[in-house]
This record gives sequence, C-alpha cells and structure tokens, in this order.
Amino acid sequence: MMRSKADQLTEVAPDVYCLGPRGRTQTNVYFFRSGASWFLVDAGWPKDAPAIERAAGALFDRPPAAILLTHYHPDHAGAALPLACKWNVPVYLHPLEMPLAAGNFDALRSGSGPLDRWLILPILRLFGRRRRDAVLARSSLGGVARALGPKGAMPGLPEWQWIATPGHTPGHVSFFRERDRVLVSGDALVTLRLNSFWGLLLQRPGLSGPPWYTTWSTPAAAQSVAALAALRPAVLLTGHGAPMAGSGTAAAVEEFARAFASERAVLAASGVAAATPAPVSPKAGACDVQRSADR
Repeated sequence: MMRSKADQLTEVAPDVYCLGPRGRTQTNVYFFRSGASWFLVDAGWPKDAPAIERAAGALFDRPPAAILLTHYHPDHAGAALPLACKWNVPVYLHPLEMPLAAGNFDALRSGSGPLDRWLILPILRLFGRRRRDAVLARSSLGGVARALGPKGAMPGLPEWQWIATPGHTPGHVSFFRERDRVLVSGDALVTLRLNSFWGLLLQRPGLSGPPWYTTWSTPAAAQSVAALAALRPAVLLTGHGAPMAGSGTAAAVEEFARAFASERAVLAASGVAAATPAPVSPKAGACDVQRSADR
C-alpha cells in the first residue's frame, strides 16, 4: 500500500488509488489502472486540480484514457474541465447528468436539491437570462462531456461496470468490480456523517446516505442504497469519508440500507417524486471557454 503524506495518496485496492480524504467534507478522487491505461474517477473541487495532477504524475507516465464522474456536483466535477482540456480527454457521465453538465438552467431547476432551490436558483434568477447563461457556461463541460454506454459497459475497463444509483442527482452512478467486490459509490453512500450537523462539523465517521440538502429525490436515494447493499461490497470507496473494508463491510452496508429505507418510508409512501430532466446535448467549445478564463 502506497501513501503520500502531502497529498494523501493511497492504494485502496489492487489497481485502485485514492487521493483523499481531503478538506472539511473529506472529499475523495480515485484512479483506476487498467493495463497500460488509467482513468480518473471524480475530480474534486476546482482547487483540487494541482493535487490531482501531482498524484497522477506520481502514479502514471501518461494522461488518462478518460475522466469518469459519479455525478455532476462541484465537489466531484470541479476540476474535470481544466483537467480534460489539459489532458485532451473526454469526461463520461450518465445521460441524465448531461443537461446539468451542459449548464442547462431548466435541468438545474428540475434536478436540484433543497439547497439549490432555496439559495442557488433564486440568486441565478436575479442575474437575468444573459448573465445567468454566461455564469452557467463557464462551468459547463460542453464538448468534452460524453454519455456512458448502455448496460453498465465501460470501454477500457472490462472488469468494471457502472450502476445507476439515482437519488442524490437524477443520473448518479456508482462503479463496481465484481471479482473482488470493490464498490465506488460516489455520494449515493458515504462513510462520513454528512446528514448530521455535528457529524459534519466534527468529521465523524459512519455510514450515511447522500446529504439531504443537495439530494434530488430521497426515496430514490433509499432505493439506490438498497441496490448497493445487494452487491455485498467487500471494499467500499465513497465520495466522502475514509475507505471501508473487511469481512464486516457487506453486513454493515446491509444493516444501514434497512435503517435508511425505514427512515425514508414516509417520504416514499407520500408519492413525492422529482421530475426527470430531459437529455440535452452539451454545447461545444468548453475547452475554449476554459482557456479564455485561464488567461
């Protein structure tokens, strides 16, 4: 197992490396090795780009084949655009995340969580259409975004599959390697108590569903946690918090899934459902916008 004290780089499973946990929210990014190629999984906050580059340079002698995103939130996709433009590689995400990644305001409205609805969207409405579109365009993945293929297939990563785990966002996905049951769950399931004020403030470890304040559909999130528990992961690598491994991991995830479903039963029974954003093709020229912003 390799570690870098400065950048918290650790081999957490064969051919899987973690940069993190980093910062107050203990954010993680991952590196998958596959033969002579490698893939970046999630891209942290925008400020994380230099650390990701250093870690990549310590591990590999070439750019990645692609960047894979579990979902399009700023703490997971923040550095995706500058890194994709620098490395000249595509960014893959679920088709239902493409409208968000394209900076589509209607998709942001229909695929948002409470924090977006209460704070971010009202601010954007005050901007007016032209200024709002310009702000969204600067963070858009544009022409570098690509949709993941059907049925969980991941070109270049034959041992891995993507699994739809909606709830936190409409197109959230997790990544699973069946041979040793390694699961990268993004924010569908985390090992930091993000849903507790004191848990987040004190960075308390513990299984948790996605943070409710940025989650699109809590009933869908509970269903996704149940689907991940059914995989019986032996190694759980999450978007926030320390890796979890060992003989009790699968049982702990199953126990949490039952408790999480029970807590959310009232919401699920209420019939509250979020609208599904329609797929939208991202605009071209994202790297041109990025390069202009860098000048």
